[in-house]
Amino acid sequence: MKAVILAGGSGTRLWPLSRRTFPKQFLKLNGNKSLLQKTVERFLKVVNSEDIIIMTNKDYKFLVLAELKNAGFNIPEKNIVLEPAIKNTAPAIALAMKFALEKMESNQEDVLFVSPSDHIIKPEDKFLKYLEKAETLAKKGYIVTFGIKPEKPETGYGYIKAKNNEQIDEIKELNAFPVEKFTEKPDLRTAKKYLSEGNYFWNSGMFCFGIKTMQEEFAKFELEIAKIFDLSFEETVKKFSELPEISIDYAVMEKTNKAVVLPLDIYWSDIGSWAAVYEALDKDEAQNVKTGEVISVDTKNSLILGNKRLVVACGVEDLAIIDTDDAILILKKDMSQRVKDIVNLLKKDGHPSVLEHKTVFRPWGSYTVLEEGARYKIKKVVVNPGAKLSLQMHYHRSEHWIVVRGTAKVTVGDKEIFVHENESVFVPPTTLHRIENPGRIPLEIIEVQSGEYLEEDDIVRFDDVYGRNNENTKN
Repeated sequence: MKAVILAGGSGTRLWPLSRRTFPKQFLKLNGNKSLLQKTVERFLKVVNSEDIIIMTNKDYKFLVLAELKNAGFNIPEKNIVLEPAIKNTAPAIALAMKFALEKMESNQEDVLFVSPSDHIIKPEDKFLKYLEKAETLAKKGYIVTFGIKPEKPETGYGYIKAKNNEQIDEIKELNAFPVEKFTEKPDLRTAKKYLSEGNYFWNSGMFCFGIKTMQEEFAKFELEIAKIFDLSFEETVKKFSELPEISIDYAVMEKTNKAVVLPLDIYWSDIGSWAAVYEALDKDEAQNVKTGEVISVDTKNSLILGNKRLVVACGVEDLAIIDTDDAILILKKDMSQRVKDIVNLLKKDGHPSVLEHKTVFRPWGSYTVLEEGARYKIKKVVVNPGAKLSLQMHYHRSEHWIVVRGTAKVTVGDKEIFVHENESVFVPPTTLHRIENPGRIPLEIIEVQSGEYLEEDDIVRFDDVYGRNNENTKN
């Protein structure tokens, strides 16, 4: 079996923690590991590292690589497959199938398990037993979708209706059911009806199937996607942007007669709102979830995520309070779905907090904006051991670098020098320059920019080891 992890999503339902350049799968909400790291760790219990495929896009490639490296996972870099365009789950799954067949030398009988990268699942040992059942069903020619037994009338999930009265013997013994239909997110009245009927399950977005089976179903229902299996992987990548933008539910699952639902009686959450985060995390005696430096007085049933400053809550309840470097969100937990409206307002106003945090991650490390004003900007730049920024120049600004930790190998014009702690170097406008970390510890630099235009697109890149020469992105 191969595990396919979908890690290309860019949702902002957990704003202000989740941003377009740093989405939910990279957040550490449940301990010191990100949701992506926990997902990989979960599947390493059932497959080898070389049998994991991670589907993402070029914007997140180096975040994914950093997550894997920091967790000590040995997944081959070639197994990180970049989706050339955002086309929803059906084209992404087809691309993963093509990669498995051509680049991993899988055969048509191999089973793929497809999972999002940003869910919380527990207990994991019980989930893995369900996965064994799903693999058995997939080898019998079924396409397995994982349904979560609902605990309440939830309006934030789609539902799967099972045919309880039409069980088939070979799947009955595995406690699976034929799928009658998929439904969209219901209103509260409909959700209560689903809960009372007992044969509706939350749609988890996880699937298990044999490559041959899914390929045949694409040929029946989505011919444009099915055509890629006659191409090479490289040709598929080139034509990927021409594929229809459609989910696997709409493309195949709602049409096929091979779909079965495997009900999971476990804790599962897609962490799709701050209310869901609250439900998933451990609580104190007042039923508060608190991280960071938080003081709560006469406060109940609240989610309070502190950051770098003290957060004090007094005499409140049922709130979500999320503190970041550049934004604080305060809302009633039961209004968590309204975050998307807030984000839409910010997008309309062009507010930078929708796009990225004050700390921005790059292939070589990160930078944090500490202060900015008219004609100046101050950043903390962290360069990972062995990493280097691109060779570049700016038309409108000068830069002054002060090394506060480590040793920098610096190129300025035609000179190459080493700059040590408490030493500095000045880079005039229109001068070629580069920073490199030749050491074994992170290099930390304070960068002071000065000039008439300090935006991130004032850059001409001449050489870049990360292949970004033609992109207008910083460093």
